Amino acid sequence: MAVADIGVIGGSGLYALLDAATEVTVATPYGPPSDPVVVGEVSGRRVAFVPRHGRDHRLPPHGIPYRANLWALRSLGVRQVLAPCAVGSLRVDAPAGTLVIPDQLVDRTSGRVQTFHDSRAVHVSFAEPYCAVGRAAAVAQAGAGGWDVVDGGTMVVVEGPRFSTRAESRWFAAQGWSTVNMTGHPEAVLARELALCYTAIALVTDLDAGVETGSGVTQEEVFRTFASSTARLRLLLYDVIAALPLEPSCSCGRALDGIDIRLELP
Repeated sequence: MAVADIGVIGGSGLYALLDAATEVTVATPYGPPSDPVVVGEVSGRRVAFVPRHGRDHRLPPHGIPYRANLWALRSLGVRQVLAPCAVGSLRVDAPAGTLVIPDQLVDRTSGRVQTFHDSRAVHVSFAEPYCAVGRAAAVAQAGAGGWDVVDGGTMVVVEGPRFSTRAESRWFAAQGWSTVNMTGHPEAVLARELALCYTAIALVTDLDAGVETGSGVTQEEVFRTFASSTARLRLLLYDVIAALPLEPSCSCGRALDGIDIRLELP
């Protein structure tokens, strides 16, 4: 019997989501997740939450156990994942405080394991990296909640942990990409390999280095902006969770159809 059907992977500053929740220790073939998974109820839905960087923000972007996090959620019964995260904006018309629900992703990371299939060639479709149903729910609820929301856009994911140079930032913007982030990949593709619905909810914390003048973004600025929006973002997540369908009509759950994966999924 499923413990939860919706998962939330929390980003910077969002280390608590569920009140009166229960910790669940989950063993995975890829080691432990970032922290014990916390399970509780939101609007009648069972939700499993894992803090992406750990509760004390000890894990850098390249050190997050992405495979363990996604595997743990699926093993608890999760089939729909919401992924709030902090992003830098590459557009002057999307300043700090804007909420972006991306529909595309560009991977600029290096050296990260981005598949569950280490010894077999398995090619999943990734043309549309985010769940259409989850995106629609997030956009609708953000709009109803009074957010300045951008429906769509490309999130470029960089290796980090450093921020972009001004030249890199200007190059990203010149490609037409809208936000920059350090954790959205391989998280999204691992969710696809597990046939999970995955929706990124990106909170702009700063204008990236090539978009504004000055010394560029700092960690303090990112943490401060995210912290100031945490309570509001938490309420939004509650609304999106309540709006997610019990039976999604998207194709995410059929992502593995016709593929001989030879992997015993939880």
